[in-house]
Amino acid sequence: MLPSVYLETSVVSYLVARPSRDLVVAGRREVTREWWRMAAQQYTLVASDLVVKEVG
Repeated sequence: MLPSVYLETSVVSYLVARPSRDLVVAGRREVTREWWRMAAQQYTLVASDLVVKEVG
C-alpha cells in the first residue's frame, strides 16, 4: 500500500493552469507537473471534498 498525500488547492490549480508569461507562475506550474508525474507513482493522491469544491 502506498502512503497517502493530501493535496491542497494550489497543487491542483498549478497542475491545470494555462501557460503563463509570468516566469514565477510558469516555474511553479512546471515544478508541479513534474512532481505530479513522480508522485502519482509513489503515493496515493487524495483531495478533500473541500478542495474538490474549491477547484470546481
